[in-house]
This record gives sequence, structure tokens and C-alpha cells, in this order.
Amino acid sequence: MSIRVIQRILGLLLMVFSITMLPALAVSIAYVDGENMAFAGGFVVTAVSGAVLWFPVRRVSDDLRLRDGFLVVAGFWIVLGLFGAAPFLLADQLNMKPIDAVFESMSGLTTTGATVLTGLDELPRSILYYRQQLQWLGGMGIIVLAVAVLPMLGVGGMQLYRAETPGPVKDTKLTPRITETAKALWYIYLGITVICVLAYMAAGMTLFDAIGHGFSTVAIGGFSTHDASIGHFDSPLIEMIAVVFMFISGVNFSLHFLAWRTATVANYLRDPEFRAYVTVLGGLTLLVTLYLAITSSYPTFTEAFTKGIFQAVSIGTTTGFTTADYSAWPGSLPVALILASFIGGCAGSTGGGMKVIRWLLVYKQGVREVRQLVHPSAQIPVKIGSKAVSERVIGAVWGFFAVYIVLFGFMMLLLMATGLDQVTAFSAVAASLNNLGPGLGDVSSNFSSLGPTAKGVSIAAMLLGRLEIFTLFVLFTTTFWQR
Repeated sequence: MSIRVIQRILGLLLMVFSITMLPALAVSIAYVDGENMAFAGGFVVTAVSGAVLWFPVRRVSDDLRLRDGFLVVAGFWIVLGLFGAAPFLLADQLNMKPIDAVFESMSGLTTTGATVLTGLDELPRSILYYRQQLQWLGGMGIIVLAVAVLPMLGVGGMQLYRAETPGPVKDTKLTPRITETAKALWYIYLGITVICVLAYMAAGMTLFDAIGHGFSTVAIGGFSTHDASIGHFDSPLIEMIAVVFMFISGVNFSLHFLAWRTATVANYLRDPEFRAYVTVLGGLTLLVTLYLAITSSYPTFTEAFTKGIFQAVSIGTTTGFTTADYSAWPGSLPVALILASFIGGCAGSTGGGMKVIRWLLVYKQGVREVRQLVHPSAQIPVKIGSKAVSERVIGAVWGFFAVYIVLFGFMMLLLMATGLDQVTAFSAVAASLNNLGPGLGDVSSNFSSLGPTAKGVSIAAMLLGRLEIFTLFVLFTTTFWQR
């Protein structure tokens, strides 16, 4: 293991990351909101720390090995999450504790969207912009991580997906080199963001709000510049624009790349995960809309539909925007929406959750087991599309589910031990581990009421969920550290 190579990469990452604080500094100067020094100080601290790490090992040029890759990936989010908290800590108008600053930063970078801040409408514009930008940068990092990096380490939803699906998506890389892959994905991500921002502006948002919400929509983040989230605008048009771009961002970005390169949507229609994704969101929308209409929760069916489809897509893709207090909806709807977040977006998207491809494999495995009971001697393969999935992959998916459930239960017990009720503890872990954001009970609007221990557990859950658990877990095994 080459610690010096890892040190060099993390140092470079910090220096590059420090530059991202300059746009927020420019916003602070433009709006004269008094937080210039918070971002100037954050820039200096992050840049100097990166330089201190990088300079002694600047000439090291060894190749990264497999185990180095795990440390780089884990270190990427942990280090940037910690240094991303600097402006929050230094901001005079926030007066945040260190745990709160790290919570907000980590929530942004992992695109979770949970927050400890209140009174967003009164906060400095630079702070609001910085939160939205954190999510956008985190979303881009997630795409590159999921599509280009984790498959090289042998983990992640895309590793299972590419290995077992037919057609062009099966390629080991979208383009021959990882740098070209990252660049291609960057252009797709940036292009979708620009279109989303322009659509929001055309629908009536100000430039500031359009940029902020464009950032968090495409990143499947959920941060907003207003306490009432998208509901602040009270515009069905804006809500439907958000629905469209949340849906697009929850799709595998490899499919977007292929659609752009081939100028056809055929790849979407042939993709089993995409079809399952559409089915899940469509079914959830139908369920929520009919439930709201039958219970007369809204005066008209049209309003029930717009509220229903927005919350279904937002929670189903783990974005976390809201236009209504869904936690107060009747019957089982709030819990049904939270449970939908466990499915989440497609592999290789900015969405959280366990990913649609894993659920699809589990479903097909369940169907096979039922058929096997009737025909015990038959050899019945599990197929995605027309290709059989190996037993190793199926075993890996079941292992992921098992660890996910055990982790969920353990973290929920930890939160309950801090004094939280069952509903709050359950939804707080679900919202963090699935990178969703809003929950139920005391965390339906924000996480400010949680104690330091509960916030620490939530931060750990955000990281575990974003890095698909095993990437972090492997660092705590003796096998990883043995020569």
C-alpha cells in the first residue's frame, strides 16, 4: 500500500476543492451579506492544508493499487466533508457547533439533503449558494465514483450492472480511459444542469433560485434556498419541471451518455433497470394520488395528482424536495414513501437507496425460488434482459442486503438509545442511509433537534449509504491491512 501516493492525491483534491469556495465568496461580495471572511478563511485553510499534504510527496508517481483505491475513495468524502464545514464554522451569522457544520457539509456532499439549519429565507445568500453548490459537486463526484471508479475496485451497483447486462451498457468503460469517461459524464451532467436552470427561470424563478435549485435537483440533493422547499414558489409548472429533472437524474448516466452519442432513446427502452425504475415510480405515483383523492386530502383531483406525483418522484428518487408536509398525510402514505426511498435511483445515477438493479435481481431471485419449489430438479437461471446472472453476483447482492439491514437496525437502536422515539429513529436512519433528507417525526423538517451523538450516527449513515457500505467496511477488516 502506497500511503505517499494516497497523501499526494488527497492533497491535490483539497487544493482543487478550496477553489470551489471562491464562487461563494464572489456571491458574498456581490450581495454584501457580511460573510466574506468565512469563505476567504475556508479557502485559505483548505488550500494550505492541501499544499502541506501534497508538497512533501509531489514527486511520487507510483501507480495506484486496488487497496489504495479504497482508501482514496473513502478519504475523498471524509476529508472533503470535514474541510467543507469550514465556511459554516467561520460564518458569523450561523454560530454553528463543529458537529452541526460537519453534518451540513457531509449532507451536502453526499447529496443527502438533511439539514440542521432553520430560517433559510433569512440566511446570507452566500451560505445558501454554498450549500447548493456542495450538493452539485457531490453529485458529479458520485457519478464519476459509481460509473468509473467503484467498478475498478469491484464494488458498487454499476459493477453488478455492467457485468451482467447485454448490449452497449455492458462495456467495461464508456470510453477507453477513465479520464475520458469522467470528462464525458461531466459534459452530460453540466448540460442537464444548464437546461434545468433555464427551465426554472422560464417558469418564473429568479436567477439565484434557479441556479440553486438546478444544482440540487440534478444532484438529487434536496437542499433549497427556502424553508418551504419547492413549495415556496406555489407553482405547478415549477413542480412539474422539478419532477422531470428529478426523474432524469435518477436514471443511469451511462444511458444518458449513450443516448447523446447515438442520438436515440432505444437504449432506455431496452434497459431492464430503466423499465423497472419507471414501473416503481409510476406505481408509487398511482398509489399516492389515489389515496389522496379517496381520502379527500385535497379539494380537487388535479391538486392531489400534482402533490402526489411530486412527493412520489422526490422521495422515490431520494431527492427530498417537498411541496407538502407528507409526514401529515393520512394512513400509511408517509411510511410507504419512506420505504420507497430504500429502492432509490438507478445504478450510476445521483440517486441514493439500494439501487433499482439490486431490487430487480432480488425480485427475480425470489421468482426463481418459487419456481424451484415446483420443479426442484430444474436449472432455472436468473436473467437480466436475455443474459443469465452468475451465482456470485446474486450472492453479492444478498450479502449487500444483509449488511444493509443489520446496519440499519444497529443505527436505529443507537438513535433510540439517545432518547428518540421509534418513528423518528427509524426515519432518521432511513433518510441518512438512503441519502434522502427529510424523515418523519422530529426530523420531518430538519435534524436540528437531534443531539450530538445522533447527528454523528447520521453522518456515518450518510457516508455508508453514499459509498455503498462495502467501500468503507473493507477498511475495518484485518485482511485489508495485511501485506
